[in-house]
Amino acid sequence: MDELRQSPNTPEEVKQKAEAMLRRLNIIDHPPEIQFTALDGREVDLAKLKGKVVLVDFWATWCGPCVAEIPHVKEAFDKFHDRGFEVVGISFDGDRAALEKFVKSKGLPWPQYFDGKNWDNKFGQKYAIQAIPEMWLVDRNGNVVDTNARTDLAGKVERLLAEK
Repeated sequence: MDELRQSPNTPEEVKQKAEAMLRRLNIIDHPPEIQFTALDGREVDLAKLKGKVVLVDFWATWCGPCVAEIPHVKEAFDKFHDRGFEVVGISFDGDRAALEKFVKSKGLPWPQYFDGKNWDNKFGQKYAIQAIPEMWLVDRNGNVVDTNARTDLAGKVERLLAEK
């Protein structure tokens, strides 16, 4: 990836994809750079959530496995939010109204990123997200510690919250 990125003969689009893949491969123990204005108008900046445990959920309403994870995410959010657990949704949806309706109907209280670009989603491109759902856990120091948080989400959140 690094050779592709640095080669003068590599097309610019390929260089950008190589850079994204390197960011993705090296994200563990590093802070994700995610800032946006949420669907509901809230300003979100993961750097400002230091001190909390954060789940970054890359998902879409049209993704069956993503929707199937929602009860687990809600359960963890309801159980641990008061102890410092936050969720940030990164939606790969293309229809804003459909996403807003879905979020409201499911009672999802956490902020949602939406740019309407589906697979060309800003953060999906930045971190070479190739399949959803993908869930990252960010520790209290602001670093990604898990890129496969779907497995035993509540247990992982509880352990991270217990760390000082």
